[in-house]
Formats: sequence, structure tokens, C-alpha cells
Amino acid sequence: MMRRLALVIPIMLIVAAAAMWMLKRDYGDIEYETRVWISVGAALFSGVISFFLFKSGDAKE
Repeated sequence: MMRRLALVIPIMLIVAAAAMWMLKRDYGDIEYETRVWISVGAALFSGVISFFLFKSGDAKE
């Protein structure tokens, strides 16, 4: 679990930073608060996806 979170959290931060940068660059007329909410949503969505896709090798089969 902790190994997965060590990978998921940096991915979420990178996605949030990239989303803020792209929204500011291409859609500057959007309010700052709206850009933050869009970036938070993108970060959470990417975190959930990466959490389930990067399964740890701890499963006993």
C-alpha cells in the first residue's frame, strides 16, 4: 500500500501542476478558482487511476 502511494502522490502533483500551467496558458480567461477546481479534479482522477493500475506485487497467489 505504501509503495503504491509513494508512486501515486508524485503523479497527482505532476498532473495538478501541468493542469494549472496548461489552463493558465491556453484558457487565461477562466477564473483562478475554477482552474484550481479543474486541476484538483484532474489530480484526484489520475491518482485513483494510477492507484488501481500500479498494483503492488504483494498479492499472494
